[in-house]
Amino acid sequence: MDKFIINGKKILNGEIEVKGSKNSAGPALMAALLCKEECIVDNVPFIEDIANILDVFESMGVEVERITNNKVKINASAIDPAKMDLEKASKTRISVLFFGPLLARVKRFKISPPGGDRIGLRPISVQLRALEKLGAKITQKENLYEAECKSLQGTEIILGEFSVTSTEAVMLAAVLANGKTTIKGAAAEPHVQDLGQMLLKMGAKIEGLGTHTIIITGVKELRGCEHKVISDPLEAGTFIVLGALGGGKLKVKNVNPEHLDLFLAKLEEMNVNLEKADNYVIVSYSPDLNPVKVQALPYPGFPTDLLPIIIPLLLRSNGKSLVHDPLYENRFNYVQQLRKMGADIEIVDPHRAFVFGPSKLSGAKIDSWDIRAGACLVIAALSAEGQTVIENAFQIDRGYEKIEERLQKIGADIKRISNF
Repeated sequence: MDKFIINGKKILNGEIEVKGSKNSAGPALMAALLCKEECIVDNVPFIEDIANILDVFESMGVEVERITNNKVKINASAIDPAKMDLEKASKTRISVLFFGPLLARVKRFKISPPGGDRIGLRPISVQLRALEKLGAKITQKENLYEAECKSLQGTEIILGEFSVTSTEAVMLAAVLANGKTTIKGAAAEPHVQDLGQMLLKMGAKIEGLGTHTIIITGVKELRGCEHKVISDPLEAGTFIVLGALGGGKLKVKNVNPEHLDLFLAKLEEMNVNLEKADNYVIVSYSPDLNPVKVQALPYPGFPTDLLPIIIPLLLRSNGKSLVHDPLYENRFNYVQQLRKMGADIEIVDPHRAFVFGPSKLSGAKIDSWDIRAGACLVIAALSAEGQTVIENAFQIDRGYEKIEERLQKIGADIKRISNF
């Protein structure tokens, strides 16, 4: 396993560009499985989770061509899920989205449970129940799901929660179902809207994108298209927080600030020095920070994946902050790693924590447990005194493309060490 060695307290200045959204690219690639024509997906981040999914595609006979590092051509005219690389499919959460297109295309298949971050219970029961309402029959035998359907039939589906993956899975299945499907309680996140925009280009009939009620009228077939996925608001949020702690001035490029309205509003409440434009955010070192209360909420609320990212900023504030994540009971798995660095954080219960500032952080040997926890630790290490070693760099690689090379260009002292 690779690790990062970081020497903190370096001044960060310059420009850094946000890559394409992992949470948008995964569903877009899945949408390409719905038709027999070529689809080109642009702005795809070159990260481990995406590489695993493309390997799974190829194992099923799907033609995959990387036109550039970030542009991929998919031809799914032939697809055989019986040959699926189940081991690689189990390594990423994106694989949960195979259900929709495979039910629409091949009617019968087996798949391993999805992998992903260890941030608590992430059952896929909401998604499976929704797909069963469309006519699928899904059973779990040993460590595999078996799915089949004679035909998908549009219906009304009321999701029990604003689940992004459930909304996307139903969209991917319903576009080729017979009749009309109404999804109530649908997620409205930017990457859900982006999937909808690609499906529209392919000939799907969809209304209500960006709202909590999406109406889909099924069509007989979809055509190929070219689609550029949105920039990653989570990566943008990561770099913006880094700029506030980095001692200099950082221009974060390729950002849609509207995707981060409440996040940026919370930073302004904290007294972070930032300037918003149409496609970038400039953030300067912000030494006098206010404590705040932060709660994760469905879009357009504060994103759950940015809660870990804001913690190093809260550790520099003048007082006690409250962080609340009602979704995942293991979201705070990284707190013990921050405590090794000197952070003063009290876990109230599995969903809430008090963060006390200002805390002086010092380098330590720590471990990354998931994508956003790893990014949190990178930010903390860059703002800490001394040297920090972060094990399991692959967890960070799952969500951030070549992060050490990009941070080096703005002045960070970070290097990757391979243990092999």
